[in-house]
Amino acid sequence: MPMTAVDKLTEKLGVQLDPELLVLALTHRSFAHEAGGIPTNERLEFLGDSVLGVIVTEALYRRHPDLPEGELAKMRAATVSQRALAAIARTLDLGCYILLGKGEVGTGGAEKDSILSDTVEALIGATYVAHGLETTRTVVERLVDPTLAIAAGLGAGLDWKTSLQELAATMGAGAPEYVCEGTGPDHARTFTAHVLLDGEIRGTGTGSAKKHAEQDAAAEAYRSLLGAD
Repeated sequence: MPMTAVDKLTEKLGVQLDPELLVLALTHRSFAHEAGGIPTNERLEFLGDSVLGVIVTEALYRRHPDLPEGELAKMRAATVSQRALAAIARTLDLGCYILLGKGEVGTGGAEKDSILSDTVEALIGATYVAHGLETTRTVVERLVDPTLAIAAGLGAGLDWKTSLQELAATMGAGAPEYVCEGTGPDHARTFTAHVLLDGEIRGTGTGSAKKHAEQDAAAEAYRSLLGAD
């Protein structure tokens, strides 16, 4: 990787990383396989996932002393979700730097939420290995602060599926059931989900992943139950 690329990405991260460690954090398994089985970023991703969880949990605990653990858990889930981390990756233009195999390049791997979010976690893991917890906390909090701020005001929108289940139980509407189908090629699938309550469709949603479509459907159903529509 050219030094200019290393410098550009580490400047966006706000922390210096050894070029070899940075390359490892950016090495997707598809690239590693085609390169003859070199190490992948998956161990760093594993580490980064845990470090991210601790830092976000502590930040929420300190910033919201009056919130119960259930609300804190929803806010944490929204902050460290695949969609949220992929959004952070896009602010870093991370897709330009990830080392992908030809197959993943051909199917738009640099824009897949799963690959982007995993690489963010790998970079967090690399930062922890290189600099320890305090520097990593500074980097992570700067990256996730916008998401944390949004999460604080989302209410039911932190997790529409859980919120719908709780509301439906309170109203005696039965447990939500989801029916989801996908269309299009594997690398560009679009999913449509319907949520049923007592056998009646109460919400419909679409998304690039099944869980995103189900969340959108749950949001529509939640508003419907409240009489907002």
